[in-house]
Amino acid sequence: MATEGLKAPYFTADGRADGMRELPREVFDGVVHEAALYAAVKGTLANQRRGTASAKTRAEVSGGGRKPWRQKGTGRARQGTIRAPHWRGGGIVHPPKPRDWREEVPKAVKTLARRSALNARARENALLVVEALRLETVKTRALVQWLARLGLEERNVLILTLGHRPDVVRAGRNLRNVRVRPFGQESSYDVLWADGVVVEEGALGAAAEPAGAGRVDRAAVRDA
Repeated sequence: MATEGLKAPYFTADGRADGMRELPREVFDGVVHEAALYAAVKGTLANQRRGTASAKTRAEVSGGGRKPWRQKGTGRARQGTIRAPHWRGGGIVHPPKPRDWREEVPKAVKTLARRSALNARARENALLVVEALRLETVKTRALVQWLARLGLEERNVLILTLGHRPDVVRAGRNLRNVRVRPFGQESSYDVLWADGVVVEEGALGAAAEPAGAGRVDRAAVRDA
């Protein structure tokens, strides 16, 4: 007997609730692969690190060429240089140095992680399907009002549109808690960052998958 697929709340274009809609099984198969999610999110956060932190060792700090006082007879502890790590202004022990933090994550793992993140949000009832996203004006206020009708005000929201929507991007670019992506081009980190995911019905109908989608190599996930 076939199992029932995942469903999500459905809203009309003007923000009115209109029951539930079944999600396409091509993307929403109900499987959440935690290992793939961990590898993809870890790689995303690592690739965001600039790696420019730098500090000087005792060999790189200027000064300290002579002994601050003689070895014996002063009653004070012996010191060799004022640039030792325990001196103020001295060098740093094992200091950070510029480095590349980038991590390469296989496409198969990214695809599996993205699908897992969408399934996780759908299972938590944090994914909404809207008939279409129509704004009266290309203004931030219009988008805020539209999200309020969906009950997503003051929450981190990921909006997944059918193709590139410059009007929605412009309306949401001033909102720190809103991200707009074409469906299929969002990362697993984008989905997990959001408290609510809004997907246009047309995007789901197309069942868009990112490049490299298809059969997932489970061995690649284990080796990631």
